[in-house]
Amino acid sequence: MSELITFRSADIVNGESIVVSGLDVAVSTGGFVYIAGKVGTGKTCIIRTIIAENRLGGGQATVCGYDLATIRSKDIPFLRRRLGVVFQDFQLLTDRTVFDNLEFALKATDWKDKAGMEKRITEVLEAVGMQTKAHKMPHQLSGGEQQRIAIARALLNNPEVILADEPTGNLDSETADGIMNLLRRLNRENGTAILMVTHNRELFDKYPGRIFICHDERCEEDETAVAAPIEIVI
Repeated sequence: MSELITFRSADIVNGESIVVSGLDVAVSTGGFVYIAGKVGTGKTCIIRTIIAENRLGGGQATVCGYDLATIRSKDIPFLRRRLGVVFQDFQLLTDRTVFDNLEFALKATDWKDKAGMEKRITEVLEAVGMQTKAHKMPHQLSGGEQQRIAIARALLNNPEVILADEPTGNLDSETADGIMNLLRRLNRENGTAILMVTHNRELFDKYPGRIFICHDERCEEDETAVAAPIEIVI
């Protein structure tokens, strides 16, 4: 299994302030990792660092072969094409259909072939069980359906890693279970690594993975947690 994300003695910053000091974690193909902790402990800043939205404060970090300490601005779009990001609030464009949302995302990552785009949109909608919703506007969908569309968008460029920032935070428990089962299926069947930020500890028991807890400017593995039999290198 190849390492997709590696942090070694890394400092995670928010502006000029260190929010996580000395982070050590490596995620391999097929890994499923939770990052948990209270609000303001640096969980989302880790995600922002991975996508090169926040600079690396210190130490070493590589993501999909890119060195975050030295990555050039022109290379950041190429890094992001290898990642899929899912947000708590979906971040769908409200003035266009599901199909047009996905087409917009493809065009933003330099897809040009119209037939190829239509084929890929059909594939990702089928993958998340939303193939009949392409013509719908976001406001016509439930919260769970909107999150499935957001996951479909994250899958467009066949990412090696899905970064999910509180993907079930705005959903009821039954709908959240559907989203978690979808992520687990993508993880199991496609080998897509999942790095998920959450505050919901109930998920750990139902959907086991490696768990890191952010607290007091640290983010460390919860050694008491029962890990799933997934290949992750720490």
